[in-house]
Amino acid sequence: MLSRIAESLFWIGRYIERADGTARILDVHLQLLLEDPWMDEDTACRSLLSVMGSSALAPDASVPVRREDVLQHLAVDRSNPASIAYALSAARENARRAREIVSTELWETLNTTSARMPRRLHPDKVHDFFQWVRERTALAVGVVDSSTSRDEAWQFFTLGRSIERADMTARLLATRSLTQVSGPSWTTILRSCGAYEAYLRTYRGVPSARNAAEFLLLDRLFPRSIIFSIQHAEQCMSAIDPRADRVGHSNTVLRALGQIRNDLEYRPISEILGELPQHMRRVQKVTREASEAIRSRFFPTQAEPSWIGEIS
Repeated sequence: MLSRIAESLFWIGRYIERADGTARILDVHLQLLLEDPWMDEDTACRSLLSVMGSSALAPDASVPVRREDVLQHLAVDRSNPASIAYALSAARENARRAREIVSTELWETLNTTSARMPRRLHPDKVHDFFQWVRERTALAVGVVDSSTSRDEAWQFFTLGRSIERADMTARLLATRSLTQVSGPSWTTILRSCGAYEAYLRTYRGVPSARNAAEFLLLDRLFPRSIIFSIQHAEQCMSAIDPRADRVGHSNTVLRALGQIRNDLEYRPISEILGELPQHMRRVQKVTREASEAIRSRFFPTQAEPSWIGEIS
């Protein structure tokens, strides 16, 4: 497969997942602002911008950041690489670059979604907008899964999605400690991941911090858990580059993913919970390292698309 095509498919997967994850994080956080009268809006909004790697967008400390500012920056600002609008537009642009491989159904889905992306949000329609984004991204993923052969094209698309999903789940878990006053409950976080009912079937009880964190971090069967996403990325990488090293791993992508997977799986959950933001920063660091290793190995002539960094 041409390097240009592989890169476009990889980033289509990442951008679709990024739009979905950002919509989930914003929906949870902004709903919390409405429900919790004790939460300071400026502190919470600055913390959210920091979690999304967009703290530089916040004005001077003397100027309070409002809910509307966060929505503008992270939802509809087409010039901000961390925004939903940018991700959907970039997914459409990468599909255009790979038009000879991308199916007509996927192209029409991404093209329609990008065209219908609003430039401003009405305060009463915010939740509806996030729901629309989640439905459109789910439609795009469903089109790919139902109409694409399990060849290298599908592997690169799914590899991008899996790496981005691990990153976005880490960001969502980091919102648990957004402010010193309060953060979203574990029930709210589970619902935002579409994990609440799956959690109840697994643990059969009211969510506790230990069990909910364990489910979203370490469950090998739930598709939005960090471990599931990392394992899925490892499987795609092995299918794309099926090396069988006699000693160690020469594949730097598998080495980075394997190290963080082992670290999470063998570390006590109580220890992870005690330093949750730090561990989520490590997950993000690994996803960046894996993405850079993939770029160097498969897309050496292309510049990596911009994505503002880590939880700070």
